[in-house]
Amino acid sequence: MKMSSLFVRTLREDPADAEVASHRLLVRAGYIRRAAPGIYSWLPLGLRVLAKVEQIVREEMDAIGGQEVHFPALLPKEPYEASGRWVEYGPNIFRLQDRKGADYLLAPTHEEMFTLLVKDLYSSYKDLPLALYQIQTKYRDEARPRAGLIRGREFIMKDAYSFDVDDAGLERSYNLQREAYQRIFDRLGLEYVIVRAMSGAMGGSRSEEFLHPTAIGEDTFVRSPGGYAANVEAVTTPVPDPLPFDGLPAAEVLDTPDSPTIDTLVDAANRLHPRAEGPWTAADTLKNVVLALRHPDGSRELVAVGLPGDREVDLKRLQAAVEPAEVEAATDEDLRSRPEIVKGYLGPAVLGPNGAPREHDGDGRPVSGAIRYLLDPRVVPGTAWITGADEAGKHVFGLVAGRDFTADGTIEAAEVRAGDPAPDGSGPLELARGIEIGHIFALGRKYAEALDLKVLDQNGKAVVVTMGSYGIGVTRALAALAEGNNDENGLVWPMQVAPAHVHVLATGKGQEIFDTAARLARELEAVGVEVLYDDRPKVSAGVKFADSELIGVPLSLVVGRGLADGVVEIRRRAGGEREEIAPELAVARVRELVDEALAG
Repeated sequence: MKMSSLFVRTLREDPADAEVASHRLLVRAGYIRRAAPGIYSWLPLGLRVLAKVEQIVREEMDAIGGQEVHFPALLPKEPYEASGRWVEYGPNIFRLQDRKGADYLLAPTHEEMFTLLVKDLYSSYKDLPLALYQIQTKYRDEARPRAGLIRGREFIMKDAYSFDVDDAGLERSYNLQREAYQRIFDRLGLEYVIVRAMSGAMGGSRSEEFLHPTAIGEDTFVRSPGGYAANVEAVTTPVPDPLPFDGLPAAEVLDTPDSPTIDTLVDAANRLHPRAEGPWTAADTLKNVVLALRHPDGSRELVAVGLPGDREVDLKRLQAAVEPAEVEAATDEDLRSRPEIVKGYLGPAVLGPNGAPREHDGDGRPVSGAIRYLLDPRVVPGTAWITGADEAGKHVFGLVAGRDFTADGTIEAAEVRAGDPAPDGSGPLELARGIEIGHIFALGRKYAEALDLKVLDQNGKAVVVTMGSYGIGVTRALAALAEGNNDENGLVWPMQVAPAHVHVLATGKGQEIFDTAARLARELEAVGVEVLYDDRPKVSAGVKFADSELIGVPLSLVVGRGLADGVVEIRRRAGGEREEIAPELAVARVRELVDEALAG
């Protein structure tokens, strides 16, 4: 590759819409260009890096017996309708019609198609186990695409699927894929943490995410000193033991004027109704938050979440708990339509089983009567609370769960905080941020049952196949590499994914400099070193150095003024170490450095 003819244009200024380092630098260094929000074109340098990431993925998938296939991105509606995901995905998929009015979608993922392909070709237990994978472009109609390649509307993903006769086979396949993922990310040089995760709309009995820890990550995860690790959505609250409520005083409605918030309530309680055992705190209060759920069929339902007043509702945790419904804020119109809701003073008395009798739809959702009421797991029977009395300026003191009110169920929707106990007792939790780069699911039989994928077992009996699903965000992994490998001057690619191994720079005006640089570039390529050669004759050394640092090739070989003294210079992009060497020794030395980096 020669810079004089390479299709690239580096930029000195950051793009206006770039929020994170990987986005800024991939655009500035000429790897990608924005086509539309969340959609990017790939330039030659970017495609070279992408191909290397894909190759590592392919090698490890093939090593565990995976076989590569390739599905279309444009798919018919019917398989997704059979699995229920045509509705479950809601507005998150791109839907379109052909000229005859038939419904299609741009695939967000391909479980249904893999299932149907195996159903079409295999019918016996002797055909299994089977592992298939593809590296394919996917589409999701992200409401707010952000951070360049990290959350886009079009992205490249490796999705693999295992097919087994029984659960024991699925366990083996799951572990093979899990170990392959570890090797992939190790080879890419990507730090990762494996965390428990929610299965969401994918379904299944087990799910784990591979997260790349980074401050700009959109996923929050937790870990404990004893080894517990989970996506924050998957953290379960250690549930306290119920308390006896025999002998507890009756609940009492007391005046608490001008106290619609937890802070003002605590202030009013301590000022007007102090207690002998110490001041009231937010942890003594029960807040009831009204939200709306938009279900995939378009229906909308109000729910109330009750939780200790010193906690906030975490919308991501709530969203994970109610999928495939989507969480929306309750509007003023919602509140006006329910006169029993007194804003700032809402209590359990008008909610759930405590409120008006209800009628339900076919899915068990209330269509009239009291709002569905879901409680934080900490609100166990016997706990006493200060909460709204459903009248402005009044709260109930000493309202006891299980005695004075109940709920329709519990929900994990409260924020997780640093220092909370790990669910497995392994110590206090710490919080961190990360980018999801891989996700594996023990799907079980959800899709096989929906699409009637069966094989005959050893006894000639038809059994439903059990499946696993395993995804790697290829473009996300590339973005994570860029995010974790850069400095103030540009990208700093690891050798195994860099667009070239060495950047040869001719930094001078004499013909001998260019002749020597060209010769060294040819000799390096002859011994298997990938070369990017800056042969531009009328570009200053300063510009060439700036472009080289921005592009981020791991090694540079500078042929310049030192040639008159019989030396050229080798520079390492990471760390900035430099060494001078005779031109006739440079090729062997660069080859040695490349081999060391690739072996490491």
